[in-house]
Amino acid sequence: MSNNSPWESVWITGAGRGIGKSLALLCAQQGMTVYASSRTASELDSLVQSCKNFSGVMIPLPLDITDVEEISKIMQRWDDSSGLPDLVILNAGTHDPFAADSFSAQRAKQLLDINLQGTINCLDPILKRMLIRDSGQIAVMASVAGYRGLPTAGIYGASKAALINLCEALKLDLLHTNLKLQVINPGFVRTSLTDKNDFKMPALIESEEAAARIMQGLLSKRFEIAFPRRFVCALKLLRILPYSWYFKLIGKNISN
Repeated sequence: MSNNSPWESVWITGAGRGIGKSLALLCAQQGMTVYASSRTASELDSLVQSCKNFSGVMIPLPLDITDVEEISKIMQRWDDSSGLPDLVILNAGTHDPFAADSFSAQRAKQLLDINLQGTINCLDPILKRMLIRDSGQIAVMASVAGYRGLPTAGIYGASKAALINLCEALKLDLLHTNLKLQVINPGFVRTSLTDKNDFKMPALIESEEAAARIMQGLLSKRFEIAFPRRFVCALKLLRILPYSWYFKLIGKNISN
């Protein structure tokens, strides 16, 4: 284990691309045993090849977080061997932007099944095991899109708002334990998901920078890991505006 890291092992979901991939590579560089999950086996193969010369070890764990049986098999594997990793980063998620004129219950369900229910599917067995041993750290990937309703992000934002609320509630439930729970709320990060956006994304950063900021946050005592700071502060100010002001301000920016 590297002296730079307090964790021996980490499990990262959604590690095949974007922020998850950058986090997995950073953890492997720091000497951790990284259990990397993704629905796409080829992405995991590429990830393993990318860190052959790192001090850590990359162990691919193909997984669809909507499949409870698959999650159960992974948990059983740890139960039979080394135990659940010290750190779990529930990063897997997706994005499907659509406005009111394209509103679809089916598309909404697909988003919620992955972003919200998929995360809950993982949290269930993780919390059970960490509570038994009374140790461990969990970080849940949400988004600043969960702060307030944004155009074309009704369902995406709803899923992230639900995750933020869920983590806030769980944090209170865990106050008298030795478990550490954090929520991650990034701004715009350049990934294959944000490439779907057809608007200018302010304060856009690269996934490697996002991973570095997340790692700093994981080492801190903060509950919320949010960045970039100026962008986050601006959005938090919008969160306290009266609806009449908020709709007028956001509507004006859309029309421009």
